[in-house]
Amino acid sequence: MDKKLYDLMNWPDIEGIVYSDLVHPKSLLGQRITKHGLLIQAYYPAAVKATVKVKGSKVCHEMEMADEEGYFAILISEKKKLDYILVFELEDGTVIETEDVYNYPSLIPAKELKAFVAGNSTEIYKYLGAHLTEVDGVKGTLFAVWAPNAMRVSVVGDFNGWDGRVHQMEMIDDYGVFELFIPGITEGAIYKYEIRMKGNALVFKADPYGFRSELRPGTASIVYDCDKFKWTDSKWIENRDADKYKNKPLSIYEIYPASFKATEDGSEFINYRELAPAVIDHVKKMGYTHVGLMPVMEHPLDASWGYQITGYYAPTSRYGTPDDFKYFMNEMHKAGIGVILDWVPGYFPKDEAGLSVFDGTCLYEHADKRKGEHLEWGTLIYNYARPEVANFLMANAIFWANEYHADGIRMDAVASMLYLDYGRRQGEWEPNMYGGHENLEAVEFIKKVNTAVKKNCKSVMLIAEESTAWPKVTGDVKDDSLGFDYKWNTGWMNDFIEFMSTDPLFRKGQYDELTFSMIYNYSEDFILTLPHTEFSHGRGSLYAKMPGATKAEKLSNLRTAFAYMYTHPGKKLMFMGQDIALADEWWEGARVNWNLEDDEVKAFVEFVKDLNKLYTKEVALHGTDFNPEGFEWINNISANECVLSYVRKADNGDEFVIIANFTPVERASYKIGVPHAGKYKEIFNSNDVKYGGNGNVNKRAITSKKDECDGREDSIRLTVPSMGVTILKYT
Repeated sequence: MDKKLYDLMNWPDIEGIVYSDLVHPKSLLGQRITKHGLLIQAYYPAAVKATVKVKGSKVCHEMEMADEEGYFAILISEKKKLDYILVFELEDGTVIETEDVYNYPSLIPAKELKAFVAGNSTEIYKYLGAHLTEVDGVKGTLFAVWAPNAMRVSVVGDFNGWDGRVHQMEMIDDYGVFELFIPGITEGAIYKYEIRMKGNALVFKADPYGFRSELRPGTASIVYDCDKFKWTDSKWIENRDADKYKNKPLSIYEIYPASFKATEDGSEFINYRELAPAVIDHVKKMGYTHVGLMPVMEHPLDASWGYQITGYYAPTSRYGTPDDFKYFMNEMHKAGIGVILDWVPGYFPKDEAGLSVFDGTCLYEHADKRKGEHLEWGTLIYNYARPEVANFLMANAIFWANEYHADGIRMDAVASMLYLDYGRRQGEWEPNMYGGHENLEAVEFIKKVNTAVKKNCKSVMLIAEESTAWPKVTGDVKDDSLGFDYKWNTGWMNDFIEFMSTDPLFRKGQYDELTFSMIYNYSEDFILTLPHTEFSHGRGSLYAKMPGATKAEKLSNLRTAFAYMYTHPGKKLMFMGQDIALADEWWEGARVNWNLEDDEVKAFVEFVKDLNKLYTKEVALHGTDFNPEGFEWINNISANECVLSYVRKADNGDEFVIIANFTPVERASYKIGVPHAGKYKEIFNSNDVKYGGNGNVNKRAITSKKDECDGREDSIRLTVPSMGVTILKYT
């Protein structure tokens, strides 16, 4: 080897390149001007020959072998850098031509990295991950990953034989981010990060910011072009306003995509594009306003229903490509249907290819097991105090809103985040700095996420599944709220299901389970929910929960349950299949049977359709859900009869009187007090013949009389259906 070239060699670092344990391969590899000329160094494992091929000419420079493992160098008498191709010849005669990946400067703006390490980059997903990029006319992919404690990180894939020595990444000091632009890598390339941890152990990790993933059991990420899909839902987005949903109808149909419909070709999973028309048909026909999707983010285990996520930025490949999912979202919006996505920032699985011990340390999870693991679930908990981790999640919520046009984000398992002792026994948790059990880091994280989403995605709803009495879940963060728009009313759900599951003979002893919800109803902005969790794992379907020896008795109970839910203040959520009286409970491997051949069930479906139409049409049933002036009890003390009566009011003056009878006893000439003198016309009766009832309805308008009842001067007498609900409109 030429002495000048020999003297320029950094032999210890060359050994570091060969053994692939350097974080700064660009300190050697690539080209640089020296006082002796242009130094070019290159490495390709097991190469026996390397040549520098100058672009635009026939000039080739054969490189000298500095290390027999495939390390080459050359000193050229040039005073400027060259535009060249590296040509490697392997022992078997294979020839590989490639751009020199170590000639490209850092492509990530420093201001974004500064914001990232401070936890404030709302669009960090545009820089970390894999991004199709063109540099000086050369097309390729920029890879970037946060792994501050790694000894070395490489991009591996089919394009380099999954050999981590080929594409060793450059660490950007101060930020813990590894970066490498690889020319020639196109959309569809499969890749992972090979990470050398302290102790020299190697792990292969999927990209935390990867936009597409392999179908399980594969765990690799796939390069994807986020910008190629052409949206046509601008009209929907422009007219969308989360604040207006407070006084508008919000009736959500929760679905699990794999179970919604069987595929036409018999394949295991339905494609998002095939799913779209089926969902639109049912949702529009039944009168729902929104679809709620159980998690569509990539996950390894079907039985987790998507709640144990490994690919936070990738729609699951079970149902197709990211573009297929964008098509689904676009079609929903064109049909006038909003979409709410379940989002899981509270925990993640321990799968080796995921975030667990990502760079050899507890990077994403909390190192303290008392804070970092859900023992009951076997999952890990994020370290919300680490700015980069909080940024990963905050940007993810914004990503789904901006890149996939989500109309709402429902944060899963909020209670598990808020409490340090959630699911833990004495001695398994550590109090906060004030001696309490509140997770102060998680509280601040939730507020930060909600504030960021509202600032960057103003018309997107934020919904909390929070199962405790934590104060101020909904409201403005400035008022010390967590900042959600809505909260699932799981208290109402539990009381309601327990009451409706009870034999009517014994319901009077549980009468307060119907009325208790109105004591706290205005403490939050609630959504009344009957979600998937209540109809799986041995709990049975809603129909199966209803008492009754015959189908007719069960359906009459079910009609009463639905009618009470839809006339109770609060927005609505119903899990798929419950609105067609499915007898079987749901599990992830089943498909909903939409073939309604039973006349009794068909009548029930018509009932749900009309109930949804009434709810969405009449402002009194949705416009004042969160205004105490919009609801008034008439009688909530008739436990022996198990009858409730109340008023729903609208700002436009409309008033409805609702009487709900939870026993199979018809109340003829039943007397109730009314808010005003005048006429009351029945506009809905769950016992109508067309719904499968016995037809004892109130056909004529009823005129009130000056006859005191329920503490009111005026009253009416009417037929209250057995096991049913009647709705009267004040005229």
